[in-house]
Amino acid sequence: MTISIPIQPGRQVIRRGSRRRVRTLPLVAPSVLVLLLWMIVPLAMTLWFSFQYYNLLNPMLSGFAGLENYRFLLTDPALWTAMANTLILVGSVLAITIVAGVLLAVLYDQPFAGRGIARLLVIAPFFVMPTVSALIWKNMLMHPVNGIFAWITRSLGLGVVDWFADVPLLSIILIVAWQWIPFALLILLTAMQSLDNEQKEAARIDGAGPVAMFFHIILPHLGRAIAVVAMIETIFLLSIFAEIFVTTSGGPGLATTNLAYLIYSRALLQFDVGGGSAGGVIAIVLANIVAIFLVRTIARSLDR
Repeated sequence: MTISIPIQPGRQVIRRGSRRRVRTLPLVAPSVLVLLLWMIVPLAMTLWFSFQYYNLLNPMLSGFAGLENYRFLLTDPALWTAMANTLILVGSVLAITIVAGVLLAVLYDQPFAGRGIARLLVIAPFFVMPTVSALIWKNMLMHPVNGIFAWITRSLGLGVVDWFADVPLLSIILIVAWQWIPFALLILLTAMQSLDNEQKEAARIDGAGPVAMFFHIILPHLGRAIAVVAMIETIFLLSIFAEIFVTTSGGPGLATTNLAYLIYSRALLQFDVGGGSAGGVIAIVLANIVAIFLVRTIARSLDR
């Protein structure tokens, strides 16, 4: 029952039961406004510059460019190479992190001595800054002369691999996957701990072995968590930059140039702000397409 209690002439506080209805719009409006400005202003500036001739090396060329920046970018083979590298990078890292995360989640869900310390150590790479991580891999692990990998291969009588020259994209994939495996492990281990032990005990009593339990009980239970990991990682992996900048600078040639690094190269190395802005708009469209697809996929999995 709704009761109106007069407080002042012309003002009333509406009570439903014993609770006061408070208007929350004035409370959240400032933060929402700041968030919208934080998003809309950079996006509007990017759209504006993408339709302008704006090259810092040629300030005499200015004015409205129409779709010229987009036409030039879409006919540039570097864009399609960068997009292919981006998709390969995202897909490979997703595959590695999800497979490794599932296996490690199963392993770390088992009781063993020192499990707490082991869990702490395995999630540590996620808290290392990307720049620091890339420097460690470049100078301590993958260096062809002083790296640990080179020392191991020389000790085994094998040839030394110059990782960033021979297999540059694979090197970036390994670095990024090493950083994101702990994130996948955290999400999947949390999902593992919500699995009912009685269900596993019933499967053991029915004669199910470890392999059967993994494919018929554990993996279906982790389906939603895997979808969440894939969505979150994809959004972040589309903008990988620091690892490429520190290790290969997009090379050799365009071998490790992804979409984010191509935009940086066009805007800040070639000083073509208009072309870089057009690349940014294309990246936004691509990211939104991927995000919409992933959100719908996860929504369908949650409805099951």
